[in-house]
Amino acid sequence: MVLQRRFSVKLLLIWGLRIGLPAMFWAILVFGLYATVKWQFLRVPFLPIATVGTAVAFYVGFKNNAAYERFWEGRKIWGGIVNSSRTWATNVQSYICPGDDSDEAKELRRDLIYRQLAWINALRLQLRKTSRFFHKPARTTKLRLARHAEAMRNDWDKELSPFLDDDELTRSKTVANAATHMLTKQGAILARLVNEKRVDLFHQIAMMEVVEELYTLQGKCERIKATPFPRQYAEYSRLFVRVFNVLVPFGLLDVFAGHVDAATSALQTWTPIIPMVLASALVSWVFTTMEGIGDSSEDPFERSMNDVPMNALCRVIEIDLRQMLGETEVPEKEQAVDGILY
Repeated sequence: MVLQRRFSVKLLLIWGLRIGLPAMFWAILVFGLYATVKWQFLRVPFLPIATVGTAVAFYVGFKNNAAYERFWEGRKIWGGIVNSSRTWATNVQSYICPGDDSDEAKELRRDLIYRQLAWINALRLQLRKTSRFFHKPARTTKLRLARHAEAMRNDWDKELSPFLDDDELTRSKTVANAATHMLTKQGAILARLVNEKRVDLFHQIAMMEVVEELYTLQGKCERIKATPFPRQYAEYSRLFVRVFNVLVPFGLLDVFAGHVDAATSALQTWTPIIPMVLASALVSWVFTTMEGIGDSSEDPFERSMNDVPMNALCRVIEIDLRQMLGETEVPEKEQAVDGILY
């Protein structure tokens, strides 16, 4: 998630030139053919192209709204995970061997809370295990992923080993859905404690309701991850924008035709090219950027700079839960890297 309130001029230029330069070269080509080769058929009335642009703007706006809904739903789900994790830790501290300060009771409570910390990190890693950014990523994306590899914290053993014993950590790497098995283990421990008369039945029910809520939140994350944004909206939006960008110089010829003809007759063929090229680049930049905004928001659990900051949320949960256990040596909050919080 990008934390900077304003994009730097350098960043805007990098993004803008990647879009604007091809549009400028295309406009120059169209203008040159019209002015030098005298291909009059290239001059198209601007009104139908403007109508197409209006339709494309509505379509892209619809796509962007739907893409943002996916991101916002993902953020709300992880907000629920934060709250449910705190509820779980509170229940463990209140219901598991209350008033018993023996080493065994402390270790039991610690085990249940640490497994919850393992669960949130396992879920985070599972959601990022596959990413569309692995398939033909842009050069800038490759550089960012390489530079921020440590900040993304994607090493399974390193992230889970502080919270699981060696046997459970090894088992977590052999099952298809490790997060599910961790919640199952929590339920099995509660059942054992009830059989041993160490936990009241009503307290078990209350804690299992939290486990059920965690399963629900995990399922919602997996639904978003496994269901890509409808390609008919995403791909046609991209296609419509590209078609419109191709048509823009033809329509601008109609707007600037008088200037072109006057300059041609005065042997100043290339004089009107500047406003036409700049106008074409500006229109193409606006529409392409609008389309790209939706594209960057449609998958909230990837490794993009615009995704839900799951690393930071997991760290917030870890700090809260470990302090509930009475621990004083806890990690610092996650820090942004180059203005990006993962």
